[in-house]
Amino acid sequence: MFAHHYGWLCARQWPRIELKRGFDQHVLACVLSCALEEVEAGEATATESTGLSRAELRDVLTHSFRATAMNAFALDELCDPKPEMEEELLHSLLLAHARPGDPASAWFAKIVARRAMRNNHLWQDLGLLNRAELSRLLSTHFPTLAAGNTQNMKWKKYFYRKLCEAEGFSLCTAPTCRECNDFESCFGPEQGESRLAHIKNGIALD
Repeated sequence: MFAHHYGWLCARQWPRIELKRGFDQHVLACVLSCALEEVEAGEATATESTGLSRAELRDVLTHSFRATAMNAFALDELCDPKPEMEEELLHSLLLAHARPGDPASAWFAKIVARRAMRNNHLWQDLGLLNRAELSRLLSTHFPTLAAGNTQNMKWKKYFYRKLCEAEGFSLCTAPTCRECNDFESCFGPEQGESRLAHIKNGIALD
């Protein structure tokens, strides 16, 4: 599926996705398409872009995509990524709620933690079509963590709230979210165009 995503991307066309089948492959293809765009722009290596080690990236490509896709990432030339503390904490949080024994959940824990360090909405920096796809991904692979977001808080805000709770303090001094001056920042709509659509249109995200 990655080859199809990237082929459409190169042709400046948008692929039709059958979301009822191969959803994990769809997500991985979106992430890898973004990674390849960053590699070609000289912004990051594939491991730096995804947060995966060279061995993990090889496993992802071997498990989910055609072997020819591996050549695009020059795996033999890559070094393993070095996460900062913030990324490590988020990775640990995600991994603690990952589906046990599922390699894909372990991959996504690293990918989500790495892409969450970017500045846009998380679903955009994963290359997904919309926030609903991110919610589906998190509910599938980190079900107990996702289930706690009962008020539909923005996912990055929710992650950091959970990290703060684990350390025993609150992000906000307001007694309730509704009384907080930053309510819209935490709960407002996550609108915008997908990253791959921006790439397709030749427009950089703000």
